[in-house]
Amino acid sequence: MSDDDAATAWQEWHEHRVATVSGPYGPLALTGTHWLSEAGDEHPEGRIPAVPGRWRATDGGVLLSAAAEDGLTLDGEPFTGDAVLGADEGRPADSRVGAGDVRLVVIRREGEWALRVYDPASPARRAFAGIEATPYDPAFALPGRFRPYGEDRTVQVENADGRERGLGLGGELSFSYEGSPHTLQVAVDGEDGSLWAVFADTTGGRSSYRFRFLRPGTPAADGAVTVDLNRALLPPCAFADHFVCPFPPPGNTLPFAVAAGERRLKGALAAGN
Repeated sequence: MSDDDAATAWQEWHEHRVATVSGPYGPLALTGTHWLSEAGDEHPEGRIPAVPGRWRATDGGVLLSAAAEDGLTLDGEPFTGDAVLGADEGRPADSRVGAGDVRLVVIRREGEWALRVYDPASPARRAFAGIEATPYDPAFALPGRFRPYGEDRTVQVENADGRERGLGLGGELSFSYEGSPHTLQVAVDGEDGSLWAVFADTTGGRSSYRFRFLRPGTPAADGAVTVDLNRALLPPCAFADHFVCPFPPPGNTLPFAVAAGERRLKGALAAGN
């Protein structure tokens, strides 16, 4: 692909990203993540402030109890009574439970159940002014090679909510920038073998968000894959405080400025975004 074609493809990618994150149920619409406990200490009688219905974690899923006045729908139909819900695996827009335009999404993280609330009328969505992103630069499209570990590894990393959680890693991605070699530890999608990295660089917290994501795609049979830093992504927690994004694992802070890709939200202060 020529540099002009790559630049055109990047512009299309960027426009699609802006449309996706600003959509009715994109990350800007998330207004709360409520962790549920079987004892119900944080949510007496299963009640969550400003969320209709009663929500309780059980061994088999989340028990939802709804009355007619709650105004909930399940699978698109008015719902009353009890139902045990598993984790929603699809898009928030396709979640099983709704309350008017609001979508209520059940998630599970390391055995813990939570309920996420997506509201198209969220203040963050109304205030969104765009994503600061650096135009395509061929100097940041780098040939790389993926080397899988003998077996998957899990490291404990801090998350955006201040808790530590396990981050699964499947191998290392090596590449060179301006003559110096670098590596990133990456996760591997079990379905298509695509790679995913959480990384930081010297622009983090200054001219870019404090860390970013990178999805290089699926390596070739010999491990070859393009490390296109032009497609560095803002993590979901850059758009809403209620996401629990993992911070970069040890060794994933690059010692140079990745002045490429998505940098921060437009209008955000450098210190925080």
